Amino acid sequence: MIVIATLGAPERRRLQRKKRNAPPEPKPVPVSTTRATVIDVDSPFATHADAASWLSETGDADLDAGLFVLNHTLHVFRLVTADPHVNPVGRHGALVARLGYGAGEQVAEGQWADAVELAPRQGRQSRAKVLSPQAHLAAVLTGREQRLTCEELTLRARLDLDNHREREAALQILIALDAAIAEIAVDSTGPRLRQRLDELGAMRDAVAEAGQQALAGPLEPDAAALVEHAAKRVEAILRARAVINAR
Repeated sequence: MIVIATLGAPERRRLQRKKRNAPPEPKPVPVSTTRATVIDVDSPFATHADAASWLSETGDADLDAGLFVLNHTLHVFRLVTADPHVNPVGRHGALVARLGYGAGEQVAEGQWADAVELAPRQGRQSRAKVLSPQAHLAAVLTGREQRLTCEELTLRARLDLDNHREREAALQILIALDAAIAEIAVDSTGPRLRQRLDELGAMRDAVAEAGQQALAGPLEPDAAALVEHAAKRVEAILRARAVINAR
């Protein structure tokens, strides 16, 4: 079960005016936040000691499982509302992440008998690794580096794969692979990436077969593994292109 609650929402009467004068130095405006509580109702703890034992061993894996449930719910909501702007939630986007246990309405209200708060997962990074995306961003925004359509398509395929939507991923990665072959072949980095382009071309027919299988129903394990492999190879050539452009 999942419970969604909005915290700190502004009063409705203050939202009715479409336009009003703004002060020259406006104060920071409080923003509402959303609390999503994923409750495992299928495996209740028999005793308080069992719950405490689970809590002492819980960690990122349990948080990932909860995020999967939340993002599946958001994905279905996106479909039923036909709203393309509903986005998934990543671990880095959460203000607070807690794991705990409680009884009935207690956890539904965001309260606990006991809980732990998980720190964001961010390992120590070198200065070069931190600054690299910033330099890449500046290069794209100023027009010194061309943005490729296959980059966005590959990200969409990766999102589907990470959320176990293999059928969607199979169709998406086929388009991403075709776009990567076409775009990088005429890119300034193309000659230096010829071997990688040939690798993508060699797997194109097999990826197309996986796409046809996806149109008919769930993927067989071998086809699902191929889709994952194809996504990794397209991601690899995009990383290689970024390295070349950064030199």
